[in-house]
Amino acid sequence: MFVIGTAGHVDHGKTALINALTGMDPDRLQEEKDRGMTIDLGFAWLKLSNETEISLIDVPGHEKFVNNMLAGIGSIDLAMLIISLEESIMPQTLEHLAILNLLNVQKGMVVLTKKDLVDEEWVELVKADVEELITGTVFETSNIYCVSAKSGEGIEELLSGIEELLSSTILRRDIHKPRLPIDRSFTVSGFGTVVTGTLIDGTLNVGEEMELSPSGRKVRIRGLQTHKKSEDVAYPGTRVAANISGVNHLDISRGEVLTVPDWIKPSEAFDVYLSVLDTIPNPLRHNMHVTLHVGSTEVVSVLRLLETDSIDAGERTWAQIKPVHPVPILKGDYCVIRSNMTTLGGGLVVAANAKRHKRKDSQTVDRLNSLLSDSTKDIVFNTVNESNFLIGIQSISEISNIEIDTVISELGILIDEKLILSTSDEIVNSDFITINNWNELFDNVKKILSKYHSDYPLRKGVPKEFLRNQLNITSTMYNQVLQLLNIKNVIVEEASFIKLPDHFPNLSEQQSIKVKEFIDLLNKDPFASSSELIEDHILEFLVDQKKIVRLDDKILLSYSVYQRIVGKVQQILSDKGEITVAGLRDEFATSRKYAIAILDYMDQQQITKRVGDIRVFR
Repeated sequence: MFVIGTAGHVDHGKTALINALTGMDPDRLQEEKDRGMTIDLGFAWLKLSNETEISLIDVPGHEKFVNNMLAGIGSIDLAMLIISLEESIMPQTLEHLAILNLLNVQKGMVVLTKKDLVDEEWVELVKADVEELITGTVFETSNIYCVSAKSGEGIEELLSGIEELLSSTILRRDIHKPRLPIDRSFTVSGFGTVVTGTLIDGTLNVGEEMELSPSGRKVRIRGLQTHKKSEDVAYPGTRVAANISGVNHLDISRGEVLTVPDWIKPSEAFDVYLSVLDTIPNPLRHNMHVTLHVGSTEVVSVLRLLETDSIDAGERTWAQIKPVHPVPILKGDYCVIRSNMTTLGGGLVVAANAKRHKRKDSQTVDRLNSLLSDSTKDIVFNTVNESNFLIGIQSISEISNIEIDTVISELGILIDEKLILSTSDEIVNSDFITINNWNELFDNVKKILSKYHSDYPLRKGVPKEFLRNQLNITSTMYNQVLQLLNIKNVIVEEASFIKLPDHFPNLSEQQSIKVKEFIDLLNKDPFASSSELIEDHILEFLVDQKKIVRLDDKILLSYSVYQRIVGKVQQILSDKGEITVAGLRDEFATSRKYAIAILDYMDQQQITKRVGDIRVFR
């Protein structure tokens, strides 16, 4: 599935075009229908002839609503720049085109609308103007389509063009860290809170616990829909409506991100390589206030220029942006800054949660420049770093587009420089992780295990699947992570459990007293025990430590008593060759209930086996 976003001046036919393509009216507000003008985001969808499903986002064209346009355009796969043949290029055409370039939208196409209102000579004049406009932009190599939403002329050709362009579009990456920048929040009777957005970086699953960032509220996904169809899983690159529990929709703001718990640390400051538009009326000044747009977030921020006190139109510079409240942003995201309904510039985020830098400092600038380096070593390092967890040589080569031999050579250097860890001494057969990501993984694993050990001090360890779910990674990746954690002696594996090396289940002084009294009672009166006399978690510990034997949910024996019984039963079997329930009952002066439980348990332990009404040696 792919997402297409429209862009263009007000009343240039964006909504009508989407209606012609899909048969749906994306305007959802009555005020929009009354005005005949899109105010907020609208949505529609269709299936192409090759069965590819696409979502279409209708954005407002009026200059007063560019903030709404930015909320919807940040996660699209294809942009349609829509220009009315009747009016040609207008102010918001220019601003929307500039925004698409600032956001590094990878693919675009130009659609000239209202062809039924002009003659062919005028069409050619407008096309010439548009060709000049798009030179040097993402639309430079795009075909220009002329259509009429009213008559349907050109619509089929446009659909074919969309299909062809999307056929070479790479599907959205899945790093198993889903982010859903929320552009709408509302309530549905009988279901509760629903949020919508375009999903990136991972899948959402019904039943998962999630987090809203930056508020930190924990929620759970009750249901998922794409194109009004219920789904158990939503994939990256899809328009998603998520029904969530645990929060009122009035407490959710546009700009929050639905993501996995405890992953995104909202940024109080981040570094950006800033491109300034050549149309700004005045130079940008250090410490000026701007409006930041990233994802669906809009927030007032302070612009800190790191290289100079001001920057002129058309220039680039390093800057740090400090929003008035933390925002959920990650390295690799793109942002836009505006002021007084004017787009000023934007660029690539190279570091989230950035520390305050010394201004006009050559070392700071050099370090930031290294993040944009084209050297193969830096690209390999950044590729490993962006993977977050372990990554293999083949994947590094495919993602970085660098030959495998070169990747192996650069990895060797990075390992020698202690910037990257490998899972074995043989590079060719290894997986890799950066030291920073390793430290983060180590801290996260230690935090999860420490909390579990603290919550359940008598359990021998954490179930493996519990830890995998907490890390939110695939089974394959999890096995690789466990391999490295074992190599580095971070964890100890015992059967299906994992623990920290220094974790050993121990009873508290008070628990020890209680346990001694309980075991003394079991030894004194072996056949009058009750599991209700002591807590389940202590019973589990005593079973693990071979202090007691749990015959079933209710019947317990001390381990020493059980061993004496087993010894006696084995002696009887050696002498007589068999034993019955009645025989065991009489031998130990117990009840039939206990005798049955003891023999059933010995069967389970492969000591005896039942043949009719008797037991014999297995």
